[in-house]
Amino acid sequence: MPKKDSIGRRTFLGAGLATAGAVAIGCGRAGSGSPHRFFTAEEGATVDAICEALIPSDRDPGARAAGVVNYIDVQLTRHFKRYQRTYRDGLAAVDRASRAKFGRRFMEIQSEQQASVLAGVAEESKEFFELILAHVRQGFYGDPRHGGNRHMVSWKMVGLPFPQVRGRTHYDEGPRLAGGG
Repeated sequence: MPKKDSIGRRTFLGAGLATAGAVAIGCGRAGSGSPHRFFTAEEGATVDAICEALIPSDRDPGARAAGVVNYIDVQLTRHFKRYQRTYRDGLAAVDRASRAKFGRRFMEIQSEQQASVLAGVAEESKEFFELILAHVRQGFYGDPRHGGNRHMVSWKMVGLPFPQVRGRTHYDEGPRLAGGG
């Protein structure tokens, strides 16, 4: 009898792990070959290019180094679900405008050309442009636990200390961190 129970548990656990793995691999991706949860590989590359155009790298890391595309992608499967259609339509509009103006996809054109396309999108698709701009800012300056600001690049850039300790201890150390006694 004990042997039968242990085989049943193993079978159950194995089936559960197999199902979880299948869900994570198959259903959790936007499409085959996409490293993203929501975006297709091409959409992800376009969003990454838009993010970098809005917050470019200079002497400090930009949106690409901060992983802002990851932030937006993760949040579109969670808190930003209501914006999924806006993103699909907006990204298609960006690529259409880029192809019409320069004959290539947005991610393939030069930064000056990208700025020109985004200026047009800001006028024609104001809702999408304001939405992605807000999300880029959130992903760049927000808490890394939400999927962006990789390696706390923006916090380091502006000189913010990373809150190493959560809870009361963090507040007790506040004046010391701010330059106080």
